Amino acid sequence: MESSIEKIVETKKQNTSSIDPKSLYIKCAGCHGQNGQLQALGKSQVIKGWDKQKIKDALIGYKNGTYGAAMKGVMIAQMTSLNDEEIDALSEYIASF
Repeated sequence: MESSIEKIVETKKQNTSSIDPKSLYIKCAGCHGQNGQLQALGKSQVIKGWDKQKIKDALIGYKNGTYGAAMKGVMIAQMTSLNDEEIDALSEYIASF
């Protein structure tokens, strides 16, 4: 039983570390710019300079439909394919700009 739990934990760690946030950001860069410096479609806030938690809260909010104004419809579609680990990794990556 203990070895099974250890295998599950190790697999979880491997799956999380295999996430490439830079490749996840590629679909964001078209609207937000290479370093988050643009207002997406001239309507969103500039995300460069946001901390990880603010980004994560926004992305989760977009995914579940509780966040956003003018870009809400576009962002829901962008976020539905991401899981929690990918959102976390993407948030950390964007916060590094």
